Amino acid sequence: MIALAFFPAYLLLRGAPSTIELLAFAWLLAPILIAYFLSRTGRYESAHVLSSLALAGLVTAVAALTGGIASFAAIWLVVVPLEAALSTSRRVVVIASAFALAAAGLLVLLSEHHLVPAPAVSTPAAFAALGIVSAALFATGLALGAATQARTSFWLLQAEEDRYRLLARNISDVITRHGSDGAVTFVSPAAETLFGARLGDLHGHGLFERVHVADRPAYLTALGDAAALGATSSAEFRVRRECADAEGRAVAEFIWIEMRCGPFDVAKAHDAPTRDVVAVLRDVTERRRLQQAQLDVHADAARANDAKSRFLATMSHELRTPLNAVIGFSEMLMKEDELMLAAPRRREYAGLIHSSGKHLLSVVNGILDMSKIETGNFAITPEPFAPSQVIVSCCDLLALRANEAGVRLERRAGADLPEIVADKRAVHQILLNLVSNAIRFTDRGGTVTVAARAEATTITFVVEDDGVGINEADLARIGEPYFQAATSYDRRHGGTGLGLSIVKGLVRLHGGDLSIRSRVGQGTRVTVQLPLDCEQGQPAKPLASHQSADVVSYLAGAGGLQAGSSKAAGEAAQFARDNVEVRKSA
Repeated sequence: MIALAFFPAYLLLRGAPSTIELLAFAWLLAPILIAYFLSRTGRYESAHVLSSLALAGLVTAVAALTGGIASFAAIWLVVVPLEAALSTSRRVVVIASAFALAAAGLLVLLSEHHLVPAPAVSTPAAFAALGIVSAALFATGLALGAATQARTSFWLLQAEEDRYRLLARNISDVITRHGSDGAVTFVSPAAETLFGARLGDLHGHGLFERVHVADRPAYLTALGDAAALGATSSAEFRVRRECADAEGRAVAEFIWIEMRCGPFDVAKAHDAPTRDVVAVLRDVTERRRLQQAQLDVHADAARANDAKSRFLATMSHELRTPLNAVIGFSEMLMKEDELMLAAPRRREYAGLIHSSGKHLLSVVNGILDMSKIETGNFAITPEPFAPSQVIVSCCDLLALRANEAGVRLERRAGADLPEIVADKRAVHQILLNLVSNAIRFTDRGGTVTVAARAEATTITFVVEDDGVGINEADLARIGEPYFQAATSYDRRHGGTGLGLSIVKGLVRLHGGDLSIRSRVGQGTRVTVQLPLDCEQGQPAKPLASHQSADVVSYLAGAGGLQAGSSKAAGEAAQFARDNVEVRKSA
C-alpha cells in the first residue's frame, strides 16, 4: 500500500517506468486482491496458493527479461515454497514447490532456445549480489514470521491445554478418550475418586474390565456408535469401585455410571483417517436409587389399591352373610304368629342372630383397632405365664371345629415348658389364628400338629399341617393384610385374609421372628420364635403405616355362623330378600 501511494511521485521523478518496473508495481496489487478474495470466501489455503502463484509469476517474468535462468532474480524461486510454509499446510507447500520448479524449468527452456535476452556482461556480480541479498532478506522475514507464528500457536495451545487441564482436575465428572477399539487413551484425575483406582489401571481395557458383565454390550454399543457413525450416544451401566469398609478392609461395590460420548475427529487435526471418542462419565447411583424408590412407591401404591379392592370384596362377603342372617331371622321372629314358630325354633333363631352379631362386632372392632394401631396407640402388656396352658386352651377351643372338619388335632408340648414374659392374650391370639388357619386349609382326614420347645433365651411354637399348601409365588406375600392365595371371587375357604397379618404384627411387637415353609399338596409349617422375656429383648421397631395394618386387634375372634346352621341361615336370607322385594314393589 505504501509503495503504491508513492507511485505518482516515482513517475514524476523517474519518468516512464520500464517493463520490469511495471511488473513490480503490478505485483504489489496482488496482496490486495488476494486479501479481498480471502475476505469474501474464507478459503485460507486457496489464498496462499494464489500468493505463491503471484510471487512465482513475478520472479519468472523478471528473470525472463534479465537473462533467464542466469538472471539475478532466479534465486527468488527458492523463496516461493518458504512463503507457502506460513500456511502450515502440506498441500499448499507442495503446490508452491510445483510452481517454483515449473518456473525454473520454463526459464531453463527459454535460455536453451535463446528466447530471452542475454544477461549484461558488464555488471553480473552486482545484479547477482542484489538478487541474493534481496532474496535472503525476504527469506529472513518469512523465517521470523514463521517463528512468531509457531511461538504464538505454541502458547495458545498451552493456554488451551491449561484451561482443559484445570477443568478436568476440578470437575467431579470423569473425562475419557477412547481409541477406535474402545481402549482408554486418556482419563481425567477425577477417575481416581470415582472408581477408587489409579489412573494407570484404567488405561487400555482397564475401564472395560470394571464394567458389569451384563452392561458391557451397552457400553461397547455407545462407544461403537460414536466412533463408527459419528453420532452422539449415551448409556447407563454399572462399574466396580474399590473402597474401604468401616474396618479399613478393601471391598468392591458396583455404582451406576451415565456415559455421554461423541466423536473426536482426529483427521481434522492430524490428517489421520481414524476417529477417537471423547466421553463424559458421571455417577448417577443416587438418581437410580431415587428412581427405584419411586418405582417401589408406585408398586406399594398399586399393592395398597389391590389390597383395598380385596378388602372390600372380602368384607362384603364376611359382612353380608351374617347381616342377611340377622335381618332374615329377625323378620321371621317378628312374624312368629303368622309362621307359628315353636319355642325351640325361636331360641335357635335368636342364637343365630346373637352369633352373627358377635361376628359382626368382632370384624368392626378389628377395623377400629387397626386405625388405633396406625396412630401408634397399640401396645402389648407383658406378664409371666405358662405357655403350655395357652396351648391347651387354644386346642380345647378349636377341638370342636377340628372334629367337625374331620381333622385330627395333635398337641406336642410338655407341661415342663418354662414361664415366659409376654402378652398372654397376644400369644393366645397368635396360636388361635395359626391353628384355625391350619384346620381351615386341611382336607378331611388330615392332621394339624401344635408343638413348642424352649431354648436358652427363646421359645419356639410350631404349627404344622398336611393340607393344601401354598404356591411359591404366593408364599412371599403371605402376611400382607387381606392377601389370600385364592382370589376373593373364587375362594374355597372363608376368612378376611387378616389371620397371618395379625400373627406377623404381634410377633414383631414381641421382638420375635416368623417363618413359613410350604409346598403345594404337602402342607405348611409355621414357626414362631419369641424371647422368653420380651421386656429384656430387643425393642420392637415402630410399625410403619403399611405394617401397622398387619396387626388387627387380637380380641377379634375367628368366629362366624356355627356349623349346622348354614341351611337355616340360607332360608332366613332368602326370606329377608323376598320381604325386601315385597316392600319395594309396594
